[in-house]
Amino acid sequence: MSNIYESAANSLGLFSSPCLTKVELRVACKGISDRDALSKPDPCVIIKMQSHGQWLEVDRTEVIRSCINPTFSKLFTLDYYFEEVQRLRYELYDISSNHNGIKEADFLGAMECTLGQIVSQRKLSKALLKQGNTVGKSSITINAEELSGNDDYVELTFSARKLDDKDFFSKSDPFLEIFRVNDDSTQQLVHRTETVMNNLNPVWKTFKVSLNSLCSGDHQRILKCKVWDWDSNGKHDFIGEFEATFKEMRAAMDGRQVQWECINPKYKVKKKNYKNSGIVICNLCKIIKMHSFLDYIMGGCQIQFTVAVDFTASNGDPRNSCSLHYIHPYQPNEYLKALVAVGEICQDYDSDKMFPAFGFGARIPPDFKVSHDFAVNFNEDNPECAGIQGVVEAYQNCLPKIQLYGPTNIAPIIQKVANSASEEMHTKEAMQYFILLILTDGVITDMSDTREAIVHASQLPMSIIIVGVGNADFSDMQMLDGDDGILRSPKGEPVLRDIVQFVPFRNFKHATPAALAKSVLAEVPNQVVDYYNSKGIKPKCPSEYDSSRTVGH
Repeated sequence: MSNIYESAANSLGLFSSPCLTKVELRVACKGISDRDALSKPDPCVIIKMQSHGQWLEVDRTEVIRSCINPTFSKLFTLDYYFEEVQRLRYELYDISSNHNGIKEADFLGAMECTLGQIVSQRKLSKALLKQGNTVGKSSITINAEELSGNDDYVELTFSARKLDDKDFFSKSDPFLEIFRVNDDSTQQLVHRTETVMNNLNPVWKTFKVSLNSLCSGDHQRILKCKVWDWDSNGKHDFIGEFEATFKEMRAAMDGRQVQWECINPKYKVKKKNYKNSGIVICNLCKIIKMHSFLDYIMGGCQIQFTVAVDFTASNGDPRNSCSLHYIHPYQPNEYLKALVAVGEICQDYDSDKMFPAFGFGARIPPDFKVSHDFAVNFNEDNPECAGIQGVVEAYQNCLPKIQLYGPTNIAPIIQKVANSASEEMHTKEAMQYFILLILTDGVITDMSDTREAIVHASQLPMSIIIVGVGNADFSDMQMLDGDDGILRSPKGEPVLRDIVQFVPFRNFKHATPAALAKSVLAEVPNQVVDYYNSKGIKPKCPSEYDSSRTVGH
């Protein structure tokens, strides 16, 4: 078992020492100056981590409309290593409502620090620096909490009825905020629901939060809950509040409803017959036991790794040294570099070390018809290659035999792997998880079919990694990586979970292969855990896992 530990430690950065600690970070900003005097900014913070001299995005907060002092509800969970300097960068943007991307957004300032600084101070406040490192008027505050052994999550659903109407021409637009009251009486925002427009009887979406976050594992801790009527200018009207505990919410686990009166203290004093400003109901409470990535790996879950290579004509003739597919006698091309970097990590989790490898966008022998999912070894009955070395050799052997063509269609290859993953899904066991690595040089031509295929695959034990090779404009690809918005099929159906990770290889030209692999595979452990947890599938044989854990570590 130790090789699994070591490879996980070295490559995925799962833990480089036995004392892995997870830290939850929360972000708030103050005094964001208006660029645009007519409207307030719509702030969003991006968190980046330094890896081999490059800043890589780890995650981002939600966008809060019309707000100069935002407290974001999105949590960042990071692995903390005592012995490593983990450099972080927080970038604040104003993302106006007509577009979602960061490209067109206005940069409002940044702050750099180390995770160690935040952890040691627990609360770090610093000024945000503008372009040219000038100090602006705005500041950022990061709160850190260690996630102690209690890794359980809770799923909660709230609704309300007969809320006070605060709007003249329409009904209130309510949202709910839940705050944890800390030992020193300070309040920490735990969750902010979405706004339900024009509705005095809203049902808010189910949300998931760690027990640690909600009540520090203390079921009796006071939670302060506030209901607001959302206003587009950021001045939300207060509807009412109540206090609750997780112990009370737990009563909703048996299908019962738990309810609280929502009270506006001002009305209580002023109005004689005042009862309440509405009722808030907890409709569902479910505790989700969290298992870790290593729990599944140790329980025998295999990572089934498949490679797909782009053989379209835009790569250039492989005989020409300018081609992305040119086989140089001494220097591997970008396709090979990306394949080896990612493949060498995935192979540690695959016991038979046999990897299916496919090509797309080429005319293939014997009849030279275009194929979008042909076996690189030309053996359709058994497209598997022995080890990453076998994939490399099959790739090199096939280049002289095919004609690079087009278009760049990747939906067929996604569907092919999804078919295998859907067979695995019916076993209801955590035995095989599929990772598809697509190496491509350009913009894909079957975008709507690809979106459809990804939405379908998001229901399966499967993740997709796309590495963009060469210098094409990959902005379309960023859309598939659902990080800055929710990817939807052409029919509008949303992905169930974010399974695509897109990385342009050029960002890593001068970095080590490990840096590329770490960035590409960073989300995989969580994707594996999210999939099995969402299906309620536990890892196999934890008793063997526990005994193996104590040996030789």
